[in-house]
Amino acid sequence: MRIAFFGTPEFATAPLRALIGEGHEVVLVVTQPDRPRGRSRSQLDPSPVKLVALEENIPVLQPERPRGDAAFLEALRAAAPDISVVVAYGHILPRDVIDLPTHGTLNIHASLLPAYRGAAPIQAAVRDGCVETGVTIMRMVSALDAGPAILTIATPIAPDETAGELQLRLSELGAAAIIEALALIGVGAATEIPQDDARATYAKKIERTDARLDFSQPAEIVARAIRAYDPKPGAWAVHRDGEVRLFGALLSDATGAPGTVLSATPEGMVVACGTGAVRITEVHPAGKRRQQLAEWLRGRGVLEGERLS
Repeated sequence: MRIAFFGTPEFATAPLRALIGEGHEVVLVVTQPDRPRGRSRSQLDPSPVKLVALEENIPVLQPERPRGDAAFLEALRAAAPDISVVVAYGHILPRDVIDLPTHGTLNIHASLLPAYRGAAPIQAAVRDGCVETGVTIMRMVSALDAGPAILTIATPIAPDETAGELQLRLSELGAAAIIEALALIGVGAATEIPQDDARATYAKKIERTDARLDFSQPAEIVARAIRAYDPKPGAWAVHRDGEVRLFGALLSDATGAPGTVLSATPEGMVVACGTGAVRITEVHPAGKRRQQLAEWLRGRGVLEGERLS
């Protein structure tokens, strides 16, 4: 089966490699344009998916936006895919792109649909304290993540798992799921189950303000937020008029005024919450790199009794 693959971030590389490894003919990769990096913005970085495509000598298309791009649509048509597979591409595909392949377009979505449709389902599942999530292989339609499900695979979320750790697991799970789904389609055994729109929930794109911590919340909620935004964008607070991102949250029985640093040792910084406290083991101060708390303390980065807000 001739496949056109749409994807951009690291999360999408495992499914792409799985398709190649299983002998599927990936005739085209569509990914976002190379993005500028560095202070001068003069160096352009290719997406992780593009790097895999180049390794495998697969043609690459990088439209700024797929909607309304006649040249892109013509190139896709010339590739003559039997089916398209989409994984975290980053743009909503128009109907003419979705319907172009003979067998339509499939999407690997990192949730148990109809829960957490949208851009950030992994972070939302961790933030909301879900004990289970998974991947859904669905047929794409014009509405956001609303198409019928072909295959769903569930997995538990560990109590201390970060979004980054969960993303790695779901990437591999999605790779296995798309191989199975294509096999079912290939033998005519795939069953498409419509989603119950009444049960749909949404996980919107993460904005910077979403990741700001509120220490008036219970410690469990603060800890979940820290895990949800690890590694990106990083849950953050204000300290000494500067921002600091916090990682590695553990629950503590200590109590105090919300946001107060109750103790700061190389083993961790304990910060009071609305109820309970969290112990922070890693930080990323503004203008510096992510580091263990012990290193921050050596530079007198924080002192007991200070406040985070």
